Amino acid sequence: MSRRPDAIVLGLSGGVDSSVAALLLRQQGSLPQCVFMKNWEEDDSADYCSAAADLADATAVCTALGLRLRSVNFAAEYWDRVFAYFLGEHRAGRTPNPDVICNREIKFKAFLDYARSLGAEQIATGHYARIDLQDGRCRLLTARDRVKDQTYFLYMLDQQQLGASRFPLGAMLKSEVRALARRAAVPTATKRDSTGICFIGERRFKEFLQRYLPAQPGEIRSAEGTLLGQHDGLMYYTLGQRQGLRIGGRAGGSGAPWYVAAKDLTNNVLMVVQGHDHPLLYSPALTAEALHWVAGEVPPLPLACQAKIRYRQPAQSCTVEAVAAGRVRVSFDQPQCAVTPGQSVVLYAGEECLGGGVIAAAG
Repeated sequence: MSRRPDAIVLGLSGGVDSSVAALLLRQQGSLPQCVFMKNWEEDDSADYCSAAADLADATAVCTALGLRLRSVNFAAEYWDRVFAYFLGEHRAGRTPNPDVICNREIKFKAFLDYARSLGAEQIATGHYARIDLQDGRCRLLTARDRVKDQTYFLYMLDQQQLGASRFPLGAMLKSEVRALARRAAVPTATKRDSTGICFIGERRFKEFLQRYLPAQPGEIRSAEGTLLGQHDGLMYYTLGQRQGLRIGGRAGGSGAPWYVAAKDLTNNVLMVVQGHDHPLLYSPALTAEALHWVAGEVPPLPLACQAKIRYRQPAQSCTVEAVAAGRVRVSFDQPQCAVTPGQSVVLYAGEECLGGGVIAAAG
């Protein structure tokens, strides 16, 4: 516990998770200062942005718990540090993971700096993860609720950020969080979980992206080169995607669903294959760059561990070895489906998140 009851600042989003985090801190004797972060205002309308409703919910929670709420605008920081990266990756034909960058740059950097300006010693959030101090080092551990575990999105945090952070929900199941919220009559107890791109929220992704990047339509072809249709722009598709191709069972195929297998950026061609088990969808290994290690130092390589290449994927056994300065090769015991450049590969040793990197290439 912090020395002062108000020495912790909680990021309060207006959702049930951060609301219960506030409740738990209150029950533990803290009087957390609560902060609502507004990070998007480019198309801040009722059709897309729920910030006004979320702020109202956060206010109701603070009123019920007797806590103070501040609102801070990080829109400029979000645009410069997260959204510019998001657009640049899509422009380059990759599929980025902005939530990872958002955590590093906004929730655990801009927000942490703001909390310190208020005199806080720690910050807290509603993330499902745990922090353990061992031999003077902070370890990032998976949450008790393995389905809700969010360490995949937190692997870029460093020792300084983890040392200043608390995750009150780390030892709870989501069902327990909901039940506690109902028992305590927390105003957000029945509010549904939000989805979408970090602070941008829920919206039609294709329509949203068209506002910022010009579409370049092109051909959809099979692996054998057969023309099957037209795509709307390579940036709208990701490897392994099945929905939205609009080609049905054409070209005398087997009748099995079509999946995106590759993007030919040079010729602006989307390559598709039939069947989820098609060998072109699977890769035995990947190369990763922009590496980050939670401990602050590179572990001895080669390293036998586990990896995830997407959120909520079961951890996969693998071996990590250095291949060049700032790059590693991750070789899997079993080939992985839809290894996607731009996404993150996150590494684990049991329940400990070791770090990870950005996928540069499959194979």
